[in-house]
Amino acid sequence: MRQPTVGDPPEYALGDDDVPWVLGTQLNERSGPLARAPAGSRVLMIEAHGFARRLPYHHHKLTLVFAAMRQFRDRLLETGYDVTYLQTETFGEGFEQFFADNPDATLVAMESPSHGSGERFADLVADAGGGLRLVENELFASTRAAFDEWADGRDAFRHEQFYRWMRRESGVLMADGEPVGGEWNYDDENRQVPPDDWEAPPVPEFDYDAVTAETAAWVSEAFDTWGSTEDFCWPVTRRQARDQLAHFVDRRLPEFGPYQDAMRADDWAMAHALLSPAVNLGLLHPLEVVEAVEAAYREREDVPLNSAEGVIRQVLGWREFVRHVYRHTMPALATANQLEADRDLPDLYWSGETDMHCLSETIDDVHARGYAHHIQRLMVLANFATLWGVEPAQLNEWFHATYVDAYHWVTTPNVVEMGQFGHGVFATKPYVSSANYVDRMSDYCGDCRYYKTKATGEGACPFNALYWDFLDRNEERLRRNHRMGLMYSHVDAKQESGEMAAIRERVADLRAMAAADEL
Repeated sequence: MRQPTVGDPPEYALGDDDVPWVLGTQLNERSGPLARAPAGSRVLMIEAHGFARRLPYHHHKLTLVFAAMRQFRDRLLETGYDVTYLQTETFGEGFEQFFADNPDATLVAMESPSHGSGERFADLVADAGGGLRLVENELFASTRAAFDEWADGRDAFRHEQFYRWMRRESGVLMADGEPVGGEWNYDDENRQVPPDDWEAPPVPEFDYDAVTAETAAWVSEAFDTWGSTEDFCWPVTRRQARDQLAHFVDRRLPEFGPYQDAMRADDWAMAHALLSPAVNLGLLHPLEVVEAVEAAYREREDVPLNSAEGVIRQVLGWREFVRHVYRHTMPALATANQLEADRDLPDLYWSGETDMHCLSETIDDVHARGYAHHIQRLMVLANFATLWGVEPAQLNEWFHATYVDAYHWVTTPNVVEMGQFGHGVFATKPYVSSANYVDRMSDYCGDCRYYKTKATGEGACPFNALYWDFLDRNEERLRRNHRMGLMYSHVDAKQESGEMAAIRERVADLRAMAAADEL
């Protein structure tokens, strides 16, 4: 059985009338009620379609979710479970059908990380005349109670403190109570740009069966989707997910660390793990990833510590952190907007039609596969939206719809807080930059029609003028931030020299260009 290792995992048993209900993001036989059910047990799965009509979701995202559910159903049937698999418009309709045939049953399900889902499900089950018992979600590395004890008395959360606590509590990459190698993280070693002749390790490929192909075709017909319908490349079965993990550890992990923050126009995957879709569906337990990476570091000379620690920090640290921060700050986090940004998300996020090479290439990556890596998300997509003044909830909705690994509990802390400094619960400053950062960490600027070194005048990179305009218009809120002192000394110089007036004029031109689809 797979359970969290930080905190006390839940202990419970299933009664004769208890039926495991497996949600579409909990596709794991070794955790939760399903792991405790005897062979041949009844199992409920509900493939509800209504949510897929609310947003123009990426075609690959819907294909991934529904194909993975159907594959998991078939796997359970093959191993002897008595599976009730209902395809309905809503969960309420599914519950009504199930309890009409099973009036004495009590559903037992792991809690979903999404805010308010437990209460909604409980109400729907009650309306259907049934019973529901929610238990701890074991598809994480830490329990809710453990985090709550750690967080007790804190007004704000800091990832680095949490991450060190998780390492100590789990023993991962630890030796005699100290971090292996003497340091907690190796960020300074993981900000390199690969040489021009560097070739990224190959991306794994999968052979898909008729179930997945039929699901992809059905998604095209049934829903108004966004994104490419071709070149689907994500694991939809447990075996494929394990193969992807093995491929990453064997082929990609050694080079992941140094280049994890780099961006190249012709390389969508670099050496990234590409495991988040499988982990967020439950096809892989996060501790499987952590254990495989740690074992590779300890057993192989070709896996450097900075690569292993970089992955573990993302899975054991960041993924756990945002899950807990989300539940502690919802529902306020979803609409948080401390900078009072009120502009609409530019249409170019959907069309990709812009002469800004970094944006067009990144959006093209998302359109093609429902994926772009974390620095593209933070320092291109979220950076531009923050500088532009986009309302955080609008950008959050876009990420939720377009990324294959996106769920509300994932995107809301990452986008609203980390990406747009919407709340202040853990971000200590806005993560914004001019063109300088994009140029330093990518090859985008070389083929762009905008000049990366210019802030004003025709052809000046929009990131530059927007950056200084952002600092200028948010001066009252940000100047007192001790991490922004140097930047505001530059703002002062631009205000005193009169350059800020030219910057404001350039920003006005950029907004007019965007309105005319000419940016």
